[in-house]
Amino acid sequence: MHDASFAADPQALYDRLRAHAPAGPVELAPGADATLVVGHEMALRVLQNTELFARDARRWKALNEGRIGMDNPVLPMMAYRPNCLFTDGAVHLRLRKAVTDSLARLNITRIRRDVEPIADYLLDQFSERGRADLLNDYAKLLPLLLFNKLFGCPADIGDTLTTSMSAIFDGKDALRANEDLTACLMELIALKRRQPGDDVTSWLIQHPAGLTDEELKDQLVMLMGAGVEPERNLIGNALTLLLSDAGGRQSGMLIEEALDHVLWNETPIANYATHYPVQDVDLGGHVVEAGTPVVISFAGANSDPALAEARRTRSRGAHLAWGAGPHACPAKDPAQVIAITALERLLNALPDLTLAVPREELQWRPGPFHRALVTLPATFSPSPATRMAAALQRRAASAGAEQPLPVAQAAPARRESGRRKGFWSSFLDVFRV
Repeated sequence: MHDASFAADPQALYDRLRAHAPAGPVELAPGADATLVVGHEMALRVLQNTELFARDARRWKALNEGRIGMDNPVLPMMAYRPNCLFTDGAVHLRLRKAVTDSLARLNITRIRRDVEPIADYLLDQFSERGRADLLNDYAKLLPLLLFNKLFGCPADIGDTLTTSMSAIFDGKDALRANEDLTACLMELIALKRRQPGDDVTSWLIQHPAGLTDEELKDQLVMLMGAGVEPERNLIGNALTLLLSDAGGRQSGMLIEEALDHVLWNETPIANYATHYPVQDVDLGGHVVEAGTPVVISFAGANSDPALAEARRTRSRGAHLAWGAGPHACPAKDPAQVIAITALERLLNALPDLTLAVPREELQWRPGPFHRALVTLPATFSPSPATRMAAALQRRAASAGAEQPLPVAQAAPARRESGRRKGFWSSFLDVFRV
């Protein structure tokens, strides 16, 4: 599941496994073996049976026995962290309540208000060129910058957070990136304990669950990881559909319809939710040894022929893109609002946006967990990079300013000597949030 052929056609693997049983053996990365569940009914059984299937990766037999190298590329996504994804029972309930209660304080109005200036800022970076890589110039950066805003990150911490999370997702020096990520989040937590704000980090700190600094750090890592990569792929895969001849705007497809199609057919996180059986178990004819990873294929389950009718009518309650059971995604509604807002902002700003290459020539990024493009090149009529200036003028006018300042005066650059300014600090320089 880690080579280019799987990335190009993952459905072939799901079909091949399903021909024998609802689950079967796969290799996630060199030396990292697992069982992949591709049957919808079997996936639900595993996701909902917390007594037989644990999430705690400290049960991973091959890792405990030293058969998985510490530099294995799947470790950042699979190794134990004391967060909602990798805990069970009372510990999981305590951590998840802190997360869900904090996320519940984000309303739709606030999310749209936070997404829109970030989208405008990114659009201004490339709108005058008449061409862009919509994945790396827009879909990838928007959720990274948004989480900096939601976490209440100051400039330097936000730059490190953005850089380190990008490196982890892209598999670039993951160990060093993980160290940088840990350091910047611990710095953020210390800051928010001293100076709480109206942000998710402060809300987690203030929650009655009384999370330790280590627990806080790992909930933030989980939120960032579970939000950024899926959101990037949800936006990117929906854009691919909307801009292609097959489904695009010419056919009158709505943004919400495109997102629903992607959740069914190009599931952003295609394979994840790793479980570890507490005893040997038979998964419909495929026997799995205790302590070995069982990965749920959300994409494989969604394409199960047993769901043919639900898939045809796109019944939203049937697909597993958001997971199921006690570990189901707690941020389904915010995630969809973010994607809808990002797509609306882009498509309204660039109405003649088209793919620069045929959809069939787009390359999919190798990796066992995601369904993600490498790039998404597009062309459009150039337009002035004045969106942020207009937003600043509207903001100044609403505040009663007689003469709104131009962007350069309203937010002078504060470049530190010897430090290359990152996207987050550059954004803060332009638009004070």
